[in-house]
Amino acid sequence: MGVEAQLPVIDLSSSDRLATANSIHQACMDYGFFYLINHGVENELIQKALEESTNFFSLPLEEKVKLPWKDHRGYTPLYAEKLDTSLRSKGDLKETFYIGPLEDDISHLNHWPSQEILPSWRFTMELYYEKILAAGKKLTSLIALALNVEEDFFLKDGPLNPFLRLLHYPVLGEQGFLDEKVLGASAHSDYGMITLLVSDGVPGLQVCRDKSIEPQVWEDVHHISGAFVVNIGDMMERWTNCLYRSTLHRVIRTGQERYSMAFFLDPCPDSVVECLRSCCSEACPPRFPPIRSGDYLNERYRLTYI
Repeated sequence: MGVEAQLPVIDLSSSDRLATANSIHQACMDYGFFYLINHGVENELIQKALEESTNFFSLPLEEKVKLPWKDHRGYTPLYAEKLDTSLRSKGDLKETFYIGPLEDDISHLNHWPSQEILPSWRFTMELYYEKILAAGKKLTSLIALALNVEEDFFLKDGPLNPFLRLLHYPVLGEQGFLDEKVLGASAHSDYGMITLLVSDGVPGLQVCRDKSIEPQVWEDVHHISGAFVVNIGDMMERWTNCLYRSTLHRVIRTGQERYSMAFFLDPCPDSVVECLRSCCSEACPPRFPPIRSGDYLNERYRLTYI
């Protein structure tokens, strides 16, 4: 572990929306990462969801693979994903479980563990999903305010497309270490709009503020109980013409088992992501062509999964 990242802390409960929006604006320009506190998701619910996640990943592999990854939902085993495709490693040392939009359950797209095995699992995850979605919507309206667009800008093409991803980073190999190229999550920036992350407090998450500098300088993100670690994704970077940073980050192996839950908040798949008027000028023209959100994400996922 190295230098500790000094991330800004944003209070989502503040009554001064403009001041909060300005603080978010600065944090997104400087780091692309910040802590979010007083977000409305009770710490007891966070701990319960982490406990249920642990219960699922503790099941025998033959039980977990009964819920295979399909349509960005379900279980992925160890090494199924390689976020840094330049590495020659076999993949990232983690297993995951995805839960997609709950309204999609009319089509039964989400997979749920058997109630006989995990009786309160689905109830807990649905409650956590709904609570964090409410916090995420409030946050997106503040980001819109910060960018000088309508507060419902990110909802104008349809409802948001949120996914909850449960993550387990196990300890394997002698004293928990394998080939040094194998990371829990190799270096990457997130693909979508924003991500809200909580963990069990075990260290490992690191950020690299400037990916153009060699050698890269990695800073440790310390744990604040009950706070979300929020980061900007590549789609938001495109929208803002690189005004907001989609910061490189990774999860290193520390010899300790780690659990976390990432909530990816993305726009409607039909949303066209193109440079905002407030983020370009004659001197700073748009750097990226417009692209449909769904097409962009599908291509990024195609390149990630092994």
